Amino acid sequence: MLIFTVGFLSDEQFNIIHLFLIYTSQLINICVITTNSLNIAVFVKLGFSEPSNISLTALAICDFTLAVLTTWNNLCLWLTYHNVRLPFHSANVSFITGGAQWAFLSSTVAWITAFISIERCLCILFPLKVRRLITPRGTFVAMLIIILLTFCPSFFFFIRYKFVWVFNPYLNLTILNTTPVNSEFAILFEKMPIVICGVIQPLLAFAIVLICTVLLVVQLRKISSWRMSVTSAKSQRIQPEEDPPANSSTAEARISQKEERLVRMVVAIATIFIVSYIPTCIMLLCYVVFDEFYLFGVYRRLFIVSGYIISLGQPISGSVNILIYYKMTSKFRSVFRRLVCLPLSKVR
Repeated sequence: MLIFTVGFLSDEQFNIIHLFLIYTSQLINICVITTNSLNIAVFVKLGFSEPSNISLTALAICDFTLAVLTTWNNLCLWLTYHNVRLPFHSANVSFITGGAQWAFLSSTVAWITAFISIERCLCILFPLKVRRLITPRGTFVAMLIIILLTFCPSFFFFIRYKFVWVFNPYLNLTILNTTPVNSEFAILFEKMPIVICGVIQPLLAFAIVLICTVLLVVQLRKISSWRMSVTSAKSQRIQPEEDPPANSSTAEARISQKEERLVRMVVAIATIFIVSYIPTCIMLLCYVVFDEFYLFGVYRRLFIVSGYIISLGQPISGSVNILIYYKMTSKFRSVFRRLVCLPLSKVR
């Protein structure tokens, strides 16, 4: 019922909600651009000898690009709201040149997060073998493949929609606009990438992140319990009552404290991602289920408002990652403080 009532927002209601979301979104995006610029700079200084630095840098680049695309969309829609005289229809053009790319890049972020979660699962389950399984070169190739399969299909929208010059009597000006191409071939090239890359892939990545996060939490608890028993046994000079976690040798069970902190960091990143990505999954499912839920459909206004609501969640996730890195990684903290000219003596 909600989709039918909210879909027909009055002009005044829509404009108030729309303008509020534009300003709120842009304030968040300024934080995202700033924090992820710092993330990228720190990881570049740290180097890419560690596979985790490569994947976390890719995540920061994608979050940064998402914020830039959202800024472009905000600018275009703000210009539309204020009826600024432009040689193009800013709202419709921004959907093709920014909105579609934003939706697919969100899927890229989801899969990079899934890769990081899988990587940490392997590190904690097979600590002595993981260096042979996950290498810097392999991680770099994996990032390229993820981007190729999840982001590049967004350019199929240029087949579904075309740019046309139309006369606008209100402005007394010929402007650049977009219009859907209604051939079966063009419609297929919109729906197929949306269903595969926009719905199936993100939902699958979401499920992988969720499962890996649960496994990591369970395994961390086992390791913490085993370490406590070992510490207690050493203090009392007796054998620990519990066996080491995992079905491997004691050496494999004894992952370093550095590795454990990294796992905890990934759990924190994954948890924030899970919470922020749920609205995106709901909107993408609505896009597929309801034929009129798109930019040129009956529920155009609801589509725009929903897009802005989900665009608030993911930037928040991208902006708080720097706090997680700073809190849980001593190397990141040290380089970050040096980068922003803070005294290193306060680094713990």
